[in-house]
Amino acid sequence: MFSAAAFHRDWLANPRADILAGIVVALALIPEAIGFSIIAGVDPRVGLYASVTIAIVISFTGGRPGMISAATAAVAVVVVPLVRDHGVEYLFAATILMGIFQAIAAIARLDLLMQFVSRSVITGFVNALAILIFMAQLPQLTHVGWETYAMVVASLAIIYLFPKLTTAVPSPLIAIIVMTALSIWISAPVHTVGDMGKLPEGLPFFHLPQVPLNWETLRIIAPYSATMAAVGLLESLLTAQIVDDMTHTGSAKRRECAGQGGANIVAALFGGMGGCAMIGQSVINVTSGGRGRLSTFTAGVSLLILLSALGSLVGRVPMPALVAIMIMVSIGTFSWNSIPNLARHPWQSSVVMVTTVVVVVASHNLALGVLAGVILSGIFFTQKVMGMFSVARTREADKAVYTATGQIFFASVDRFIAALGPESAQPDPADHVIIDVSGAHFWDISAIGALDKVVERMRRNGRSVQVVGLNRASSDLVDRFALTDKTGVEIGLAPHP
Repeated sequence: MFSAAAFHRDWLANPRADILAGIVVALALIPEAIGFSIIAGVDPRVGLYASVTIAIVISFTGGRPGMISAATAAVAVVVVPLVRDHGVEYLFAATILMGIFQAIAAIARLDLLMQFVSRSVITGFVNALAILIFMAQLPQLTHVGWETYAMVVASLAIIYLFPKLTTAVPSPLIAIIVMTALSIWISAPVHTVGDMGKLPEGLPFFHLPQVPLNWETLRIIAPYSATMAAVGLLESLLTAQIVDDMTHTGSAKRRECAGQGGANIVAALFGGMGGCAMIGQSVINVTSGGRGRLSTFTAGVSLLILLSALGSLVGRVPMPALVAIMIMVSIGTFSWNSIPNLARHPWQSSVVMVTTVVVVVASHNLALGVLAGVILSGIFFTQKVMGMFSVARTREADKAVYTATGQIFFASVDRFIAALGPESAQPDPADHVIIDVSGAHFWDISAIGALDKVVERMRRNGRSVQVVGLNRASSDLVDRFALTDKTGVEIGLAPHP
């Protein structure tokens, strides 16, 4: 529902800062989009047009104001075999299907899966991205003359020192303008944006993928589309969380999923590849003052203007200036306090963070690193909960009472079975056994199966058995899945709910 207050907050709260930040982002997007096109094996126009359309569309449909989405390496890497084996038209078709999958993910509320990503995984994700951003600049810093290094240092000096004079204009924009003017004036022997690849001429145009509409095409593109959708949503949701933390505001994750889907569909229909949120450009936007949807919209429109009207001038922007901006982003993105926290935080959290970083950097696969971190977090959590379990035995007159406390589930059932060993093996065996589980909770069918096994073993050894203290949820599982009530064993429900 339209809200005047929300419109003002997202679009008009600080238009000057949003517009200037968007211009900076547009300039930083150009070499990135060209590089990602090269990775995917397509013409630079495919990545640049994708960045234009995705940025413009997501500014309206996205759930995280101020976040930048465009063509990305995470998606480009996935489609390399598709482009190589079937051509760029199948890439466009796969991108449309990618958007449809993302829209379905929004309907299915898959954004809620972010609840399973721990803070340690997010920190590792951020640190890994910072490292990858820096590593991506190294080719521009090797086998080059001293002029390149001098311009990088000068650009960094402007970026960090200019804000001490004024913050009216983003310092990265000043660095680009000054270094471009200097490079043209002295004809500096440095790489320029134009050296990255030919810039497109003219505007993007509507284009339906020229592929057969049959099951064979679907069979070819569906696996790529599903992977692209998953990687794109994962990176977008994690980046949204990071921007949330940087701006101390919230975002609509479900809307972001749907918005990413719509943006990718439109991108494919205008000759673009798939994309998602970009943490590097999002950090540039936020640190340059961009907070609202206007900054993202400006980035897309500015990129379109730069490509269509100022292509020759943009091609002369020196790469050292853009490299300096990305180094600034790398420094600002890395969570530096995570290094001393390695010694202060629980070792499990530190292991999860470091594992996420190592896997992402080693594989250059963000999804794989996050998956490794989530799995490791789950293992450590399971181990912790499994340890919060105990069984105590007491002898009372003619009966033995086993009091179980804690969580009984697939990971703790072996300990449960071992702790309630055969009563006949005790030094003071009793004929009647009471298993008190009022302080325990049975979570799954593995736990119910363990209870079955313990009761059946006691009974087979000639003991009468009574289970007492089941809470309502545990009792429901026993009623549905236990076999004990079919063998004459009494199951007593605790009087409390």
